[in-house]
Amino acid sequence: MNRLKQISLYLTAGAVGALVNSLVVWAAGTTGLTAALGAKIAPTLTPPWLYQRLIWGALWGLLFFIPMKRTFNTRKNIVRRGLLVSLGPTLAQLLFFFPSTGKGWLGIQLGVIVPLLVIIFNAIWGIVAAAWIETAKG
Repeated sequence: MNRLKQISLYLTAGAVGALVNSLVVWAAGTTGLTAALGAKIAPTLTPPWLYQRLIWGALWGLLFFIPMKRTFNTRKNIVRRGLLVSLGPTLAQLLFFFPSTGKGWLGIQLGVIVPLLVIIFNAIWGIVAAAWIETAKG
């Protein structure tokens, strides 16, 4: 596959992963799940909120360019590959974005469970993106 097609595939996969991730985060907040777990995460599903998440998700999809051992590139290891790649946005959220927006180190000001929720929500992004890539490759 040529580079332009790869870029297109990885950007699309990242955006699809971000869409699914965003809907899961929104549903968890809307249903009160995050509040029940002690987390102050309950976003409103608005175009600006969703748009920025889709753009960031697409850009994070470019992490799939990182060379991985052959064992991570097989169809049966989609979950492992998605989990590995999801560490990038997870670390960025916990160590940069939360602190820089006043939500504390690891987002603790939103609740002590927030780091675990970020790991889970971003794992969903990574697995969906990896599955999209494998499905598109045929």
